[in-house]
Amino acid sequence: MSILVTGVTGLVGNNVVRLLLERGQAVRVLVREGTDERPLEGLDVERVIGDIRDAEAMRRACQGAAGIVHSAGLVKIGWTRLEEARAINVEGTANLARLAREAGIRMVFVSSVNSLAVLRDGTPADEQTPLQHNVPCPYVVTKQAAELLVLDEVQQGLQGVIVNPGYMLGPWDWKPSSGEMLLEVARKFTPFAPRGGVAVCDVRDVAAGILSALEKGRSGQRYILGGHNLRYLDLWQIFADITNTSRPFFRMTNGMGWIGGAWGDMWTRLTGKEGNVNSAATRMSGQLHYYSSAKAESELGYTYGSVEQAARDAWEWFQKHGYI
Repeated sequence: MSILVTGVTGLVGNNVVRLLLERGQAVRVLVREGTDERPLEGLDVERVIGDIRDAEAMRRACQGAAGIVHSAGLVKIGWTRLEEARAINVEGTANLARLAREAGIRMVFVSSVNSLAVLRDGTPADEQTPLQHNVPCPYVVTKQAAELLVLDEVQQGLQGVIVNPGYMLGPWDWKPSSGEMLLEVARKFTPFAPRGGVAVCDVRDVAAGILSALEKGRSGQRYILGGHNLRYLDLWQIFADITNTSRPFFRMTNGMGWIGGAWGDMWTRLTGKEGNVNSAATRMSGQLHYYSSAKAESELGYTYGSVEQAARDAWEWFQKHGYI
């Protein structure tokens, strides 16, 4: 029987598919009509054409599946596209969780550490830390809402597990997603890095953690799949060394972040197009998104490697595939 994976053209989903195939597991994927063919080129997978928002397509995709890894989602840090985020991140997840419960299929929902608490003093938060200091942009609030709907289905009988990955680096970042920051550091020098920090991990370690959660994670539980808690300045200096560009030397001040965010928001109002620089993004990049993976390490056997190796492998992959 096959494992159904959604979001297979994204960083997490594509790595999960490849790891399943390496382990000899049959894989079924949900892909939209006209999707980019490159992420699945040469991979022996069963395809179901459809959209996460299409309940009938999801029903076809679930039929006979042995398990589900749901990594599809709209990832956009900003203030726009709320209704689209609700349709994909919330309604799509709710439909899939309901279908999984009705069919008796075990499911892992790939959420994000951005749905969890942020502690201002840099203490790593965990799965039990009360929510606080989140930036209520569409991505954050829809991921939080989706988690609650999955947990509600668990109460009704779903065998469901939630994983919360940190900031991931590694190969097969087709969009690209997290790797865009690495590419930006490589393309242009800036003396300043964002003020905050993140939990950095290798996407291949996250993929292994997801499959462990599918196999032995406790239903109704969240598991943080994080890594090394680093300031952006330290991370960007690693990026600069790997890509042979000049290192940044300073952290942005709060005032610089506020000005950048305000300018980005003004540009959105003037043009109707929201870029990567906006007040949601600058506020989040000023926070210390530090997390503990102790629960996943203990219960799932989760481990994570070096930031340098993950970044180096990502950089080599981007070069090989023409992103630079």
